[in-house]
Formats: sequence, C-alpha cells, structure tokens
Amino acid sequence: MTDRGPDERIVLAIHGGAGVIARETLPADVEAAVRRDLADALTAGGQALLRPGGTSLDGVEQAVRVLEDSPVFNAGRGSVFTRERTIELDAAIMCGQTLRAGALAGVTSLKNPISAARTVMERCEHVLMIGAAADRWCAEHGAEVVPPEYFHTPNRLLELEEKLLAAAKTGSEIEPRTSSIAALTQDHRFGTVGAVALDRAGNLAAGTSTGGRSMKRSGRVGDSPLIGAGTYADNASCAISATGDGEFFIRVCCARTIAALVEYQGLSLQRAGEEVLFRKIQPLGGAGGVIILNRRGEAAFPFSTLGMYRGFLTADGRIDVQIYREDSVP
Repeated sequence: MTDRGPDERIVLAIHGGAGVIARETLPADVEAAVRRDLADALTAGGQALLRPGGTSLDGVEQAVRVLEDSPVFNAGRGSVFTRERTIELDAAIMCGQTLRAGALAGVTSLKNPISAARTVMERCEHVLMIGAAADRWCAEHGAEVVPPEYFHTPNRLLELEEKLLAAAKTGSEIEPRTSSIAALTQDHRFGTVGAVALDRAGNLAAGTSTGGRSMKRSGRVGDSPLIGAGTYADNASCAISATGDGEFFIRVCCARTIAALVEYQGLSLQRAGEEVLFRKIQPLGGAGGVIILNRRGEAAFPFSTLGMYRGFLTADGRIDVQIYREDSVP
C-alpha cells in the first residue's frame, strides 16, 4: 500500500468483528446484511468526513453510529447479553491530533455510545466514565436515551440461553460453545465495531463500540473503551481499532503497542499489527483483528481469525467491503 496517488488514499476504514467466518458456512442472507450495513456505514462516515469542514472524528462517529444501529453486529442494537440477561455497552473515541479521548463502559440506555463517548471527550474533564452515572451524565448533555429493551434482539437472547444451558450441563463457568442456530453469533463472536479515519487536515481518529462478550459477568469491561488497548489514535504513528478476545488485548495494550512499533521501530502497519496479534496475543490464547490507518492514507487489516468483517473508503469515493481471508488486500 505504498504507491497510491492522492485520490487512492484510504480515508476511512471500518470493521464489524472477526471470528470463524468462512465462505462455505456463512449464510447468504447474513452475508448480504453484513455487506449492506458495512457499505452504509462507509457511505455515512464518508459523507461526514468529506464534506466541507468535515473531520476524522466526524467520519468515525457517523460510521460507527450506523453499525451500532444495525442488529447484525455486537454493538448498540445487536449487542450480546450478560449472564444476568442485561446488556452493557462500551465505547471509545480518540483524536490523533490532540490525543484527547472519551470513553464509556457499562452503560445501558444510550442509543449510540460512540456519540456519547465523543461528548465525554469534548465536554467532560474525564476520559472514562462508567455505569449508571455515565448514563445520567450523557443524558444531561444531550445523548439520546432509549429503554434497555431497545437493545434486545431474539438471536442474541437465544445465544445466551444456549450458553447458560450448556454451562449448567457441564458445571463450567467458562463460556461454552453452542451448536444450533445461535452458534452463528458465537462463531462470529467478536462482533465489536470500529472505525479509523483521516481527514483533509491530515488528522487521524479512531473509535470502537461493543456490547462486550456474550454471557459476560455484569460489570465486565473489555478492551474497546480502554485507550491503548482496543482504541488508539496518534498523528505521530497511526489510528487503531481492535476486535477480539478483550482480556488478552488489554494485557498486551494492543493498540498502543502497535502504534509504538510503527512510531519507534518503523514497522509497516501490517507487520506491526501481525507482531501484536500473532507474537503477543495468540501465544496467550487470544484471537481477533485490528484496522490500522496512518497519515499517508495507508491502511492494514491484519487478523488471526478465519475472517473479519471490514471495509474502506478511498479519497475518490470508492467503497470496498471484505469478509473472508482470501479477499483482496487494499
């Protein structure tokens, strides 16, 4: 991805999660829905980013909002359930120019957590807010509030019920695999969504939003809202959004480590991402993927799973959506 002309620069890249995604097993209707919603997210993010005065933060926020509103992905409307049958949402956004960031964890009533996270970044003295107090503060500052039931979807509830039943049969508290219709969401369990963007001023931004891990304990926080773990942006290096086994991504400070490898060791985006995914996270037992973008409009989409829902928009308006490992690399 080095000899691109100015109109071929990637200005927006997104992901909708990684997992056991294979062409021969992904149902056609699911694939169609994923491709449609990824394309819609790129279109919305691109319109916000490329309009006069549009910023990388605008592009990230609007792209992620579309994915949050889709029941296909594990964020916002399609989020997974905790073992207590509640839904707790996490999100973060970061500006590469200023290193300002805003994040939320364990919120339950904010329709678009990515927008609420941006409000935290721009209007609050803190970086990370959690739980009911975060719900209240964001509502007081204009965030759209919905009843918790808004986030409930039948497939996600079925997924939880099957896991609880399997856990009861085995006596194990470890998240079990499922085998029926709900296995679709389990096999694609890293449905976290995210975006990275580059604007005309040369500034980067990153954002990530998730419902977390299915059958998680109430109060669990993954990597997505943790700056440097699942989300990071710095004009000096790159912007990153991650999806995967959050506990492992936290332990290796995934996103910041990738940025450091780019900034201090001069590694390419692809190599830096693979270094962290395959040499740090995978030996610990974790898997997932990342999207990475730098100020030259170079992007990388490394992942250690069979597939990753992903796509990108170039400066000339071209949209490309990809799912499988064998899809062409931009």
